[in-house]
Amino acid sequence: MAKFIAIHPVDPPVPFPSEGFEAVARKCKAGVDLDAYWVRSWLQLNDKGEVIKVYCEWDGKDAKSVRKSLDASIPVLPPSEGIFRMVEIRGEDYR
Repeated sequence: MAKFIAIHPVDPPVPFPSEGFEAVARKCKAGVDLDAYWVRSWLQLNDKGEVIKVYCEWDGKDAKSVRKSLDASIPVLPPSEGIFRMVEIRGEDYR
């Protein structure tokens, strides 16, 4: 499977940690299928420690499959900046 990143702006910013993120994560994990599944996320914080953007790593057949899984598991998710194919490069591979 290919790797993808889905980028979700959070507007307005929300305090971190937030119980709301746990609920969203559980829904996201519950909605996965064989064509796309959520791997992990990173939360971008502002100077106040509020979440302003979420970056979600997915493994999937294609971007359409990732979108389908997102829409099925979290239909109320605000529009994303997009779902993009990515390649992981690890610094440890170059020691």
